[in-house]
Amino acid sequence: MTVTLRQARPQDLDALYRLELVAFSGDRFSRRQLWHLLNRAHAVSWVAEDDGRLLGYGTLLFRRGSARARLYSFCIHPEARGSGLGRRLLEALERRAAARGAQALGLEVRADNRIALGLYRRMGFRLERWLEAYYEDGCAGWQMVKPLDASASLPT
Repeated sequence: MTVTLRQARPQDLDALYRLELVAFSGDRFSRRQLWHLLNRAHAVSWVAEDDGRLLGYGTLLFRRGSARARLYSFCIHPEARGSGLGRRLLEALERRAAARGAQALGLEVRADNRIALGLYRRMGFRLERWLEAYYEDGCAGWQMVKPLDASASLPT
C-alpha cells in the first residue's frame, strides 16, 4: 500500500461522503456538511489515498483568536484500520495545526470507541472532560486535548 497524504479538494466530496457511510453507523456528516467543511475558510481537511482510493480523512477547525485547533472529524476506512494509517494522518494534521499557530489540539470521541480512544491516548492526548449524552444516539463522549510542539510544524 502506497498511501499519499494531501489536502482535500472540492472534487473529493463524493469520496468523502462514501467514506462517511462506510465508516460510521451514526453521527455522519451529510454531503452538504462535507461541502461546507471543504469550502469554508476556517477549516482544513487532509485525505489519505492509495491509488486514487480514499482511505481516510481528517478535518481541523480553527477559530480566530484561539490558540486551540479542533480535530472536528477523523475517519479511517474499516479496511485500513490497524495499518498505522490513522497515526500517520493524525501526525500530519497535528503538524498542520501547529503550522497555523495552534498551541493545542482538542477533539471529542465516543466513550465506547475504544480503538479511537487508544489511538488518541498513545498519541499524547489526555482526557479533559466527560460529555454526557453527547452523541445523537445518547452515547457519552470524552473531550480530549494535546499540547502541540511548535517544532512539529515543519513540513514533511
